[in-house]
Amino acid sequence: MFKKILIANRGEIALRIQRACREMGIQSVVVYSEADRNAKYVKLADESVCIGPAQSALSYLNMPAIIASAEVTDAEAIHPGYGFLSENADFAERVEKSGFVFIGPTPESIRMMGDKVSAKQAMVKAGVPCVPGGEGALSEDAKATVQAARAIGYPVIIKAAGGGGGRGMRVVHTEAALLHAVQTTRSEAGAAFGNPTVYMEKFLENPRHIEIQVMADAHRNAVWLGERDCSMQRRHQKIIEEAPAPGIPRRVIERIGERCAAACKKIGYRGAGTFEFLFQDGEFYFIEMNTRVQVEHPVTELTTGIDIVQTQIRVAAGEKLPFTQRQIGLRGHAIECRINAEDAYKFTPSPGRITMWHPPGGPGVRVDSHAYTNYVVPPNYDSMIGKIIVHGDSREQALARMRIALSETLVEGISTNIPLHRELMVDAKFIEGGTNIHYLEGWLAQHSR
Repeated sequence: MFKKILIANRGEIALRIQRACREMGIQSVVVYSEADRNAKYVKLADESVCIGPAQSALSYLNMPAIIASAEVTDAEAIHPGYGFLSENADFAERVEKSGFVFIGPTPESIRMMGDKVSAKQAMVKAGVPCVPGGEGALSEDAKATVQAARAIGYPVIIKAAGGGGGRGMRVVHTEAALLHAVQTTRSEAGAAFGNPTVYMEKFLENPRHIEIQVMADAHRNAVWLGERDCSMQRRHQKIIEEAPAPGIPRRVIERIGERCAAACKKIGYRGAGTFEFLFQDGEFYFIEMNTRVQVEHPVTELTTGIDIVQTQIRVAAGEKLPFTQRQIGLRGHAIECRINAEDAYKFTPSPGRITMWHPPGGPGVRVDSHAYTNYVVPPNYDSMIGKIIVHGDSREQALARMRIALSETLVEGISTNIPLHRELMVDAKFIEGGTNIHYLEGWLAQHSR
């Protein structure tokens, strides 16, 4: 087992990884930008290294600075968390070539699954159901593009092969708009991702967003740890996640979960990963794989009792998975609300000093956050300042506990989206379960202030 791990991230995930290390008796090194000098996890770290100014490009995306920090502190492994460099195959490669262990998949796996075209091709070969559409990249041949769209049937969606996080996508409803949409998406993809490759799929009108958590080791063992429903989202950004997904028969979930675990073995995957699917009319359609720990991993931890971050570390150290598929059981229901420093309805960022921070407590309540009273939320990064996660014996109990937790949460000095979460927890359609990915945007349009 490692004696010292460098955490190449910030915010709540840096604190989460640090806690896993402390529980395992592993020393942690935290890198930080000048904007994060007073962060809780920096103060709690065994060692900390400033790697640059507030701008991400000069700090958290600065590969040489991160690797140099690992060298001067004698760290043995680097945990990338999520975001920043976590799915950057070049970074994973540089970490390993520098003599450190990258706590994540191999660079080859990251590269394969990071390109949506090669990911889809790999999943088709592995028997994972995909959204109807071309398996390859669109060529420059306009006639072939038009024919492909006709074969799929409108509406179609044009996607950037190197895209992610809801960026690099354009829905096309008519043939007249097709070629312009392809060209525009291609140009945007080249500018945003350095890869102008695009592909086309059928656009599903009313799907849910369901994902399967997997874990695999370097000894060809792979398991799936249940599913999560992440359909409550705005502009493709998740706001609420829960496990298990309400209203989907277990046999249907088990069938897709087994295929995901089998696919991991087929492609030689190692570490934590998430298969993301659109679910419509009783069918699953693969859209992408995230080759890292997810923001919403706590709902899976609470329903399985498995520490995903510690398992990531054990697998990276070469250990076999400490459990088999048969030993994984699901218990109760968990819900997570992402707490963002932003206006609850206009979504404008609200950085600044938190003058009062009072998180909730009580049975079945977990808060993952690096915030505290007098903490200054910097304007330079993602607006998420924490997550409230609850667990109950049933979905009804989990909902009740989340309502209580949100009512107890007090944040002053900045705006947060807590008022939005409070409203959604009493929304009839959400309580019923099974809302699709467009539901929240429709709800917001009706409740606009």
